[in-house]
Order: sequence, then structure tokens, then C-alpha cells
Amino acid sequence: MAATRFWTFPTFFFLLSLTLTSLLPLCLANSEGDALYTLRRSFSDPDNVLQSWDPTLVNPCTWFHITCNQDNRVTRVDLGNSNLSGHLVPELGRLEHLQYLELYKNNIHGTIPDELGNLKSLISLDLYNNNISGRIPISLGKLKSLVFLRLNDNRLNGPIPRELTGITSLKVVDVSNNDLCGTIPTSGPFEHIPLNNFENNPRMEGPELLGLASYDTNCT
Repeated sequence: MAATRFWTFPTFFFLLSLTLTSLLPLCLANSEGDALYTLRRSFSDPDNVLQSWDPTLVNPCTWFHITCNQDNRVTRVDLGNSNLSGHLVPELGRLEHLQYLELYKNNIHGTIPDELGNLKSLISLDLYNNNISGRIPISLGKLKSLVFLRLNDNRLNGPIPRELTGITSLKVVDVSNNDLCGTIPTSGPFEHIPLNNFENNPRMEGPELLGLASYDTNCT
């Protein structure tokens, strides 16, 4: 008769921890897939560009318009000029390894979720040429890796959050053709942003004069 093997409690918990550790990337990938599928459900997609977004798959890395890193974590969402309409969802904030969010030239409406400020790896946020309204969230000031912020040709209102001036990596900001108000920041990375990237905001008053005027003037 073969001897029965009994595991000690330390051995059992060691093997259990190894199993859970191996499953962790799959759980995280599923969480990202759930977040992206929530985005899909919020969109109208007449050209079926999201047809491959199947929530039953282990992770979203085989979906069209999605790029992942070697750990199967989502790093890019490329849906520019895809004839999509609908709204952005707070669940996008779960994509903590996302570097590029490309949703330009669609018909996205509604507001920019505050949760996008959780995308600490984000390099490029391209939401230009949509129908997005509301204010630019101050939470975007937490995106310390951001280089490109293009929000032009929407219906955004309110002032430009001064929290954005603390993003030292920021090279390109374009908020032209909106309904923003107040003055244009002149500190930090905004010192080198061309003024035409702020044009066609009828209530915007030009570059701020530090110490002389409140930046949110004409915003009531």
C-alpha cells in the first residue's frame, strides 16, 4: 500500500500562497477587462470596432485596439477616430499601468471622470475633437508622468486647474476651442505652452499676472 502524504500546516500555507501569487496577475487582468468592458457598454459602436472586446476571455490583451505589457497589464487604449459615441466611465481609473488613452475624434459626451487622476503611469491623454462638457478635473494634477494633454475642440468650461502647473513632465497642453474661463497659467510647464493652444475660449482673459489678479475671474 502506498504511503499517504500528510502536509504540515506551514507547507500547506506556503503552497497556497504560491497558488494565489500565480493567480494574482490573472485577477488583475480580469479587473482591467471588466473596466474596459464597462467602457464598451457605455458606447454606441455603429462600426463594430469593439466587437473583439469579449469579457469571457482571461484578459483583454487579445482585444483589438488594446496593447499590454509583458505582465498582461493594459498600457494603451487606441480608439481615436472610431465613430464612437457615449460617455467615459469612472472604471477607467483602474487601469493603473495605462500610458496612452487615445479617444480623440469621436462623439463622446458627458464629463471627464475624476478617477482618471488615478492613472499614475499615463503619458498621453487625448480626448480632443469630442463633445465633452464640464470642468477639467483637478485630479489630473496627480498625473506626474503626463507629457501630452489634448482636450481641444470640446465643450469644457470652468478655469484651468492650477494643479496642472505641478506636472513637470508636461510638454504639450491644448485646450483651445472650448468655453474655459479665467486666466492662462504661466508657471511651471505652462511657461513654454504657445498661447494659440488656449485660443477660442471666449471667456478666457489671457495670461495671468501673478499676484495681481485671481485666475478664476470671469468664471461666474
